[in-house]
Amino acid sequence: MSTVVWRTWSGTQEARPRRIAAPSGTAAVAAAVRAAAEEGLRVRMVGSGHSFTGAAVTDGVLLSPTGLARLRGVDAEAGTVTVEAGMPLCDLNEELHARGLALANMGDIAVQTAAGAVQTGTHGTGRDCGGLAEQVVGMELVLADGSVVECSADRESALFEAARVGLGAFGVVTALTLRVEPAFLLRAREEPMRLEEVLERLPQLRAENDHFEFFWFPHTGRTNTKRNNRVQGPAEPLSPLRSWLDDEFLSNTVFEGVNRLGRRVPAAIPAINQVSARALSARTYTDASYRVFASPRRVRFVETEYAVPAEALPEVLAQIRRILDSGRHRIGFPIEVRFTPADRVWLSTAYGRDTAYVAAHVYRGMPYADYFRELEAVFTAAEGRPHWGKLHTRGRGDLSAAYPRFEEAMAVRDRVDPQRRFANAYLDAVLGA
Repeated sequence: MSTVVWRTWSGTQEARPRRIAAPSGTAAVAAAVRAAAEEGLRVRMVGSGHSFTGAAVTDGVLLSPTGLARLRGVDAEAGTVTVEAGMPLCDLNEELHARGLALANMGDIAVQTAAGAVQTGTHGTGRDCGGLAEQVVGMELVLADGSVVECSADRESALFEAARVGLGAFGVVTALTLRVEPAFLLRAREEPMRLEEVLERLPQLRAENDHFEFFWFPHTGRTNTKRNNRVQGPAEPLSPLRSWLDDEFLSNTVFEGVNRLGRRVPAAIPAINQVSARALSARTYTDASYRVFASPRRVRFVETEYAVPAEALPEVLAQIRRILDSGRHRIGFPIEVRFTPADRVWLSTAYGRDTAYVAAHVYRGMPYADYFRELEAVFTAAEGRPHWGKLHTRGRGDLSAAYPRFEEAMAVRDRVDPQRRFANAYLDAVLGA
C-alpha cells in the first residue's frame, strides 16, 4: 500500500495514490495520462481539497495542479480570460482586479482552484447570474487517450456541455476560458432578521437585490441576512479593525471556541446559538466585488447541500425546523440559503429551474450522519439535487432522473473515456461504473 496520503480540507476523505505527479503544462498532463494508461492505472486531478465527497480520490495517479496556475491570457475585446486549472480563485480575483476586470458572481470561499470549483458546480447567490460553470465559455481537456481537446458551445459542443460540471469524468481540465466584465463595486448590507420575516418577504428580497442570501441559526428563529448590490461608488470598505473583529475574531476565533464548547456540551448548543445569532450586528460597506462575495472560513466542518426548486424552499425549511425541534440533533452551525436562476449546463444543479440552495454544516468531530440522512429525505422529496462536492448518498439511478440531459452526458463519457480512466468509487456511484 502507498505511504503517500492526500486528504481533503475537512478530513472526510483520503487518498493513497500509487504516485503523485505535478505536471507543469498541458503536454505534461497528457504524458502522465498516457503513462498511467500503459500501467493500467486510473487518474484523478485534485484541487484544493474543499470537496467533502470522494470526487478526487484515487488509488492510481494523483495529479496535483500546482504547476498549472497561470493566467494564460486576457481578451479585453471579447471580455474573456483564460486561466490554468490550478490557479486558486483568490489569485485569479487579484489578477483580474489589477486589470480592471471581475467575475460576475462567485461563491463565498475563494481558496478553491478554478477547475475544481467549476467541475463540482460551485455557485454563489444571484438574481441574474448563476454559478461559475455558467461563466465558462471554453475548456481545454486532456482525454483518456492522451489527446488534447478544446471545446466550447461552437466546438465539440456536446463535450463542452457535459464537461463544464463534469467532476473530471470527461477529461483532465487543464485550462478554462471565463467570461468576465469590468470590475465593479458591491454595497453589502448585512442585518439580523427573524426567519418568519425573511420567508414572508422572500419574493421581495430576491427581486430587489442583485445577490441575496441568509444564514439561519438552528434552534432559534433568527437569521443573518446579506444583500449585495452593484453601485457606482465610492468604495467604503470596512475599517481594518471592524473587518478583523467581525470576519476574523468573531466569525473564526470565537466561533471556533463556541463550537468546541458545543462539542463538549451538546445540550448547551441552543443557548449558544441564541447568543451567536446576536453577536454579529448590522453593517453596511462598499468594496470590490470579490472582497464582498468571499470571506475567510477557518473553522472546519462537514457539509451537505442540496439544490431544490426555489418555490419549494418554505416547505423545505419548515420540515427542517421540525427535525431540529424534535431534539434528536444539536447543531451549532447556521444553515445557509442562497439562490441562482435556471441555467443550461447539463449537470449543473440549477439546470432548467430557478434554484434555492440549502447547506447544512456540522462542526468537525460532531456526529452528522443521522442529521444529514433526515435532511436528505426532505430534500429528495422536494426533487432536490445534491451538490456534487458535498456529502450525500444519491446514486446514478436517482440522479439520472433528476437531470434531463443526464443520459446524453453519459453518452459523451462513453465516447471520450470508454475504459473509465478517470473513474473512482464516487464517480462509479453517481455516474455509473
